[in-house]
Amino acid sequence: MSGQKIGDLLGEILANRYKCDRLLGKQAGRQTLLARDLKTQQQVVVKLLSFSSDFNWEDLKLFQREVETLKSLSHPAIPQYLDSFEIDTPSRKGFALVQTYIAAKSLQEYLSDGRTFSESEVKQLATALLNILAYLHQRQPPVIHRDIKPSNILLKNRSGNSVGEVYLVDFGAVQTLATQQGKTVTVVGTYGYMPPEQFGGRAVPASDLYSLGATLIALITKQHPADLPQQDLQIEFEQLGQLSPGFTNWLKWMTHPSLDRRPASVQIAKEVLEKPQQIDRYSLPLKQGKTVSTGKLFGNAIERSTEMGTLAVGVCAAIYSAFIIPVLGTIFGVFIGLFLGLLLGLGNGIIVGIVTRLWFFPLTNPKLHRQVLTAISIVLCTWTSIVFFLIGNAIIEGIINVSPSPNIHRDIIFLFAPSLIAGLSMGASSKSIARWYQIESGL
Repeated sequence: MSGQKIGDLLGEILANRYKCDRLLGKQAGRQTLLARDLKTQQQVVVKLLSFSSDFNWEDLKLFQREVETLKSLSHPAIPQYLDSFEIDTPSRKGFALVQTYIAAKSLQEYLSDGRTFSESEVKQLATALLNILAYLHQRQPPVIHRDIKPSNILLKNRSGNSVGEVYLVDFGAVQTLATQQGKTVTVVGTYGYMPPEQFGGRAVPASDLYSLGATLIALITKQHPADLPQQDLQIEFEQLGQLSPGFTNWLKWMTHPSLDRRPASVQIAKEVLEKPQQIDRYSLPLKQGKTVSTGKLFGNAIERSTEMGTLAVGVCAAIYSAFIIPVLGTIFGVFIGLFLGLLLGLGNGIIVGIVTRLWFFPLTNPKLHRQVLTAISIVLCTWTSIVFFLIGNAIIEGIINVSPSPNIHRDIIFLFAPSLIAGLSMGASSKSIARWYQIESGL
């Protein structure tokens, strides 16, 4: 096939049966085409290996292995083997593999289109792909895909919060554990999705788990794993995704550079995905920040919150009261404000400590921790301040025996605005606590 152009294949009929309609992909010496089976009138995929100038005998070995592997597989989420034949004509020579066509978009296409995936959807994908890998790895001998990445995963009938049907395609890099024993192994895969051991020609079931983890990280961060920062060969992705601590730990476990620090099997990976607390049963301690003592955590949280609460609520109360009774109201407002601010700050500090201790201890996701604490403080402290100011307003009006008519503008200016200021101030306090905790954790 030396000198043969890709475009020349379009419209041609191979083996007197398969009419080539469209080019799907091209690599050195290999072409993938969408064709129509003239006997069944069904669309099929034809993969061609050409004897061209860039032909490599190693490619032939991989091609033959893909054919034999697909012949032995039968799974609804894997393309089905249909046919294979040799091409030997004056214009071209090579081999062809025919398999079922799956009319679906790849994850890579979804990413290129700007589609996003929630943590729930990513977990659905993980579960579906783990089920496929369970089938492959339980074969005798186990089948290792070796090239799991977004372009090799297809989604069909995606709708709402459901990812739809999930397919794993392209078994051109497939290998069985039996082929590794006593033989030189070809290094194949895609940089960024390959685990370290695969660069040395070794591939085991946990190698596919690494590639799956790297693929899920790419969906979450919308970046190629090779473009993400690394520390000691571990992909650092926590800052770029708002994930639960349990799922973050699971992904770090799946993509650990050391084989003995990854899940030993698909079944274990799936069990921990469903029950994150089970990770301690199977994994060595994951890389994480230093553990800050509980006493130090609560002490700092309460101290910072009470300082900010006393100042913010006290000032707002004084200003608010001054508009009602210029002198007495200011004095009374400062007294009440300082007292209520102290209580508000104390309560906020305790809540911040409890949330941190229960869900972010030790710290693994600083960004999520900071956002959660800030949001909780703003919402709770704003509404609590509204209640405080309503009570204070009732006390002052009772003292001066005044019952003003309802006025929405006055309420916004003298009630909701100070409350929001107090809430935002406490949110800022919680944010500073989160940053302190991140520094103390060494992250």
